[in-house]
Amino acid sequence: MKELDNLVKINQLKVEPPDKKEFEGMLRAGDTKLKDSQIPGLSEDSQFSLAYSAAHAFALAALRWHGYRSDSRYLVFQCLGHTLGLSKAKWRVLDQCHNVRNLAEYEGHLEINPQLLRELVSISKEIQALLKALTPLQ
Repeated sequence: MKELDNLVKINQLKVEPPDKKEFEGMLRAGDTKLKDSQIPGLSEDSQFSLAYSAAHAFALAALRWHGYRSDSRYLVFQCLGHTLGLSKAKWRVLDQCHNVRNLAEYEGHLEINPQLLRELVSISKEIQALLKALTPLQ
């Protein structure tokens, strides 16, 4: 993938062979977090944190499936256009979620917009389905 290889050249991504066990573990973690984010009675804060973690696990799994690794949460989301064909509009929603997560994590400020939460869950489910449609790793 030319775009991802260009990120390797500028040290934003690393090339690393896909690992079936690692990929399946990330997928399982994302599945669990996404499922748990839908538990009735959870606060919006908890739902958001779980859905965000699921989206990140799925996005990282997609990157690893293609044989790349990144330490940057933002970049993992940004690469979804290349790894799973996700539209820019959708990964920009994930970028917005990333910013909300950072405000909560580093500044203690967490205000969840219910619409953003719904979009995050919907996009996470879409990424999950796209991942499960990939050819299984050997």
